[in-house]
Amino acid sequence: MTRLRSLAGLLLLLGTVFATLLGGTAASPAQAATCAAADPTLPYIVEGTLLNNGETPLKGVQVNLTGNGVDACVLSDENGYFMLTVAKPAKYTVSIETSTLPAGVGVDPADQASQAVDLTVTSDQGVIFPLGKVADTSVSIWAQLADRLFNGLNMGLLLALASIGISLIFGTTGFSNFAHGDMVSLGAMLTWFMTQILGWPILAAGAVAIVAVGASAYLQDAAIWRPLRRRRLGLNQMMIVSIGFSIVFRYLILIFFGGETKDLGSSTEPVAWMAPITTTSTSLIGMGISAVALAGVALFLTKTRIGKATRAVSDNSSLAASTGIDVERIIRIVWILAGLLTGIAGVLWGLRYQANWSTGFDILLLLFAATTLGGLGTSLGTAVGAIIIGLVVETSALVIPTDLTYASALFILILVLLVRPQGILGKKQRLG
Repeated sequence: MTRLRSLAGLLLLLGTVFATLLGGTAASPAQAATCAAADPTLPYIVEGTLLNNGETPLKGVQVNLTGNGVDACVLSDENGYFMLTVAKPAKYTVSIETSTLPAGVGVDPADQASQAVDLTVTSDQGVIFPLGKVADTSVSIWAQLADRLFNGLNMGLLLALASIGISLIFGTTGFSNFAHGDMVSLGAMLTWFMTQILGWPILAAGAVAIVAVGASAYLQDAAIWRPLRRRRLGLNQMMIVSIGFSIVFRYLILIFFGGETKDLGSSTEPVAWMAPITTTSTSLIGMGISAVALAGVALFLTKTRIGKATRAVSDNSSLAASTGIDVERIIRIVWILAGLLTGIAGVLWGLRYQANWSTGFDILLLLFAATTLGGLGTSLGTAVGAIIIGLVVETSALVIPTDLTYASALFILILVLLVRPQGILGKKQRLG
């Protein structure tokens, strides 16, 4: 009897241990189930969209929010969108549960998997996690290079559209406009507002946004730069004014559209037949539009009377005026054309990479780098310089952290200018 009792006790003990182990094993799904939808009645919001390599949405990824006594989590939806809400303003930490990311996808750099947000200065904070492919030994370096080169060409075409406007304005006026990048932000933000808030189709919204950015460029010249030119204000003073105006422009965009990153709702379905290159139909259409727009600019400058007059003003405005060319009229046309091109770049940039109020400021240095690298005032050189910058930014991510890719483009710019100060296609005496 004693032996039977001992055996029963032993079996009971083993059963208890086994049940405990099962309970511990089942704890993981139970914990995942505690991630509930955000409470929309709470006033303070942290939100974002998780995209693999800026394109493919990631569903079911766990995002955590901790701090000030709060420990909450949420799962991203089918569009990669997540939202966390809290009741009180404070500083919090938002992090990705990397174990819930799909195989082969990681946060690069890894230290960005956890980020600090400050809800004491804003009630709605957007968070961007740099998600992309992690090193995979099964993918050859040549396949990775092909993918990066393609994406670099895509970025280069977008940079070319925006930077040609800088080149045209500089060529005709000698003025470097530091508010130019903010027109990229304006184009993207207007497209988001019309598609996501007003429900317009993307083609109509994009067309209206492009025209609106072109109109804003005309108004800038009419209200600020033309009066300053008439007063014969020096170029250095005008440049300082443009820096101040860019700050005002940027914060007006922030006031009207908010500080969170905007998803323009573009198609993120990958194009399977282009493997190993990772792209989408939206990106391919955008590249086609960029190429057509750049070809149109080339034809305009070389085949039309206004284009030839623009080149004449760029070469020597005084001589052009003496031959009967209305220099001020040409400058107005250049500003409108620059605005239209920058509007196209803003719409396509928002569809390709998403956008926020500071997108144009973030890429402004790349725009000036492209203009300088190709040759100041030369449209063709600017396009070539922009494509080189795009290729360098993307391919350098294979060997250096993504946070330093923009710096690598500037390093290439310095090297080229040390050898050829006038730029790749520039001349010591610019001809237009």
